[in-house]
Amino acid sequence: MTDKRAFLVVMDSAGIGGAPDADRFFNGHLPDTGANTVGHIAQAQALTMPNLARLGLGAAVRLASGQEAPGLMVPPQGLWGAATEISRGKDTPSGHWEIAGVPVPWDWHCFPDATPAFPPDVTARICALAGTDGILANCHASGTEVIEDFGAEHIRTGWPICYTSVDSVLQIAAHEDHFGLERLISLCQSLAPMLHAMRVGRVIARPFVGEAPGQFRRTGNRRDFAIAPPGRTILDIAQGAGRVTHAIGKIGDIFSHRGITHLHKGRSDADLADHLIRLGGDAEPGSLTFANFVEFDTNFGHRRDIPGYAAQLEWFDGVAGRFLAALRPGDLAIFTADHGNDPSWPGTDHTRERVAVLGHGVGPREVGLVGFSDIGASVLAHLGLPPPDHGRSFL
Repeated sequence: MTDKRAFLVVMDSAGIGGAPDADRFFNGHLPDTGANTVGHIAQAQALTMPNLARLGLGAAVRLASGQEAPGLMVPPQGLWGAATEISRGKDTPSGHWEIAGVPVPWDWHCFPDATPAFPPDVTARICALAGTDGILANCHASGTEVIEDFGAEHIRTGWPICYTSVDSVLQIAAHEDHFGLERLISLCQSLAPMLHAMRVGRVIARPFVGEAPGQFRRTGNRRDFAIAPPGRTILDIAQGAGRVTHAIGKIGDIFSHRGITHLHKGRSDADLADHLIRLGGDAEPGSLTFANFVEFDTNFGHRRDIPGYAAQLEWFDGVAGRFLAALRPGDLAIFTADHGNDPSWPGTDHTRERVAVLGHGVGPREVGLVGFSDIGASVLAHLGLPPPDHGRSFL
């Protein structure tokens, strides 16, 4: 077995524009044509990201979209390119599964932008599982706004707050104390099989605390219950070959905890950064570490917060520098994303974009335009493992 290790790090929603099919994806009635998360942030305020810029982030933005990214345009010293997705979705499971070698073979079911959003049989099932006479919201909504609007009524009635978006998802918000955290998680876990049979990608438990409007805030105890990938992922292949696999952040939930030896969670991306840096030093020879950093998306992309997203990118670049300094000779680290969420764009939902592919450990190398699945195939090639069913190594 090789001693080489591989680290695959997803900067959730940090797209770089240029998706050739962006005109088929929408925020409201506006197509995603021209959306560019990193590019538009950099144009709004020049970014200081020396570590990822040195690997080739600015060059990747220009390759993907033809746009310049002020502050990032330095000669690449790492592996760099841009990846294009083929799955028919701009959501978290689609992006991660395809990166891991399993493009999504179906169209996800999404709930209509209407009130009520959920069909009567779904609502009845939620009520039966929750032991309530009804649900609140039952519409498309922002996760932070919906608890502000319905939190007090939820505390008074005990009814769960149920909402969705343009993604294939049903989210349930409930108060950790008044409703109960374990009760909420059990509700979502029990509901998930019904939703998965409908090709709804995820049921998400969204706990919150606070006693009145203006005080409500979501906690770090979110749980995602996702459909299992319909094929062998790079995690399955690596674990099946006897390799240790580490999942940081949402990776366990996204892959239904399949193919994972050790799960590392935290209340914030700062906690996850500590795990990544530690594993950069301590992960076993021949191991695969797969990480997701979600706060780009949840805290800044959906909220259309350009300064906040910019600050998070610059913070993460510092994390990347400390992580790269912990690696050993022979290690491969790849930084990428799963979709876009351009904070300069109208609406509140993800944007269809290409993503950067930035690599450390194999020297300067332009890989050009590749597919999402090529990322996973390259990780397995580095580890000396057979490829997934989709994708081809660019190493």
